[in-house]
Amino acid sequence: MDFLSTTFFFIVAIFILVTAHELGHFLTAKLFGMRVDKFYIGFDFFEKRLWRKTIGETEYGVGAFPLGGYVKIAGMVDESLDTDFQNSEPQPWEFRAKPVWQRLIVLAGGVSMNMILATVIFIGITLALGESRTSVNNPAFVENGSAFASMGMKTGDRLQLANGKPVKSWEDALDPELFTAPSLNYTLLRDGKSITVKAPSNIMSSINKQKSLGIRPIVPPVIDEVLAKMPAKIAGIQSGGLITAINEKNVSDWTEVVGIISANAGKPLSIRWQHLDAAKGNKNNAEIIRSQGATFVTTVIPNTSGKIGISLKQTIEAERRKLSLAESVVSGINQTWKMSAMTVQGFAKIFTGEEDFRKSVGGPIKIAKIASQSAEQGPVSFLYFLSMLSISLAIINMLPVPALDGGQFILNGIEGIIRRELPFEIKMRIQQIGMALLFALFAYILVNDILNP
Repeated sequence: MDFLSTTFFFIVAIFILVTAHELGHFLTAKLFGMRVDKFYIGFDFFEKRLWRKTIGETEYGVGAFPLGGYVKIAGMVDESLDTDFQNSEPQPWEFRAKPVWQRLIVLAGGVSMNMILATVIFIGITLALGESRTSVNNPAFVENGSAFASMGMKTGDRLQLANGKPVKSWEDALDPELFTAPSLNYTLLRDGKSITVKAPSNIMSSINKQKSLGIRPIVPPVIDEVLAKMPAKIAGIQSGGLITAINEKNVSDWTEVVGIISANAGKPLSIRWQHLDAAKGNKNNAEIIRSQGATFVTTVIPNTSGKIGISLKQTIEAERRKLSLAESVVSGINQTWKMSAMTVQGFAKIFTGEEDFRKSVGGPIKIAKIASQSAEQGPVSFLYFLSMLSISLAIINMLPVPALDGGQFILNGIEGIIRRELPFEIKMRIQQIGMALLFALFAYILVNDILNP
């Protein structure tokens, strides 16, 4: 996608996530009678804003800097570093005048809303589409240079066990929880023999570096349609045929076929393919065609666009089970829990040095690219990206760092324990140090995005 599209989907993603987060703070503050002075999506640094409107006691606005947002609650030391209230007595509508338990709920409101958003997205997708299960009878296609290739996996392997437990589907085998486990190994079936391979300890860094998992079920190159007046049709290739080799190089996956044909525009290609007429009422899969089909060798010359006029026939064994509302809710909660656990474990590996910080952490540029790529793959992919980013935002905000919700939560918890308010100067200094650290970290991550695209 081009720059404008990338920017657009980045802004959409940030707008949704920040709105949910700040809405959590806003609603809980209102619930306890606190006055909310501002509700901003994006920051209005230097009074730069795209829109604002005052309704009641609150100024709503969209700041010119779309990298976050904030809710300004009266009597609270926050991102605004407001000091106007320090010399006056606490007022009933101020944050500082409320019981500690109410303040803690307000501080947790943003994180809670991000978790709720992720759960709702997972529930909605599951309710609309059901649960997909792709059989591990479909062998693996392993990309060269991927983390899975480095551990010894090969195209054609069949997955049997993950960390000693049987896997019934590809979804089980690639469960995100596995990648953050202390160790990971797979048992495979290759040429009739079982072998075990072990994943590297920094598998998440390897996956992030490749920008893809690098493994998926093989998509057999079975032809669905042969377009009229195109090279394949002219050469006599038929619908239902399985391409097995090009220029005497064996191929097993559709992407291999597309890659070779696209790279040889205008050049003759020797294509070996097999064909088997299906019995009435039956469907042929790749294995049946390969074992029983007649073999043909045809010379085809791709056109100037690197195409021969064939389309893929979907033959992967998969099933999609529709779920009830109750089942979808349970599934959505489980998915949120799993993704949260994976994110926490991922951060733990970064902090302990098991994963490369530079390769594992992304800033606005990387987020924008992923947002654009996911949107290009369709609305479901974009929604999954939003849910994962929402969980990450929630967990980051839970860190006990000054200026983040987690840091504020700890300060207010301390006040509850000692039963008095900490000196204003101390809280302000902690907030200033926290914000300085966050800006420094943001600058580092932004530079890292540029240097490690």
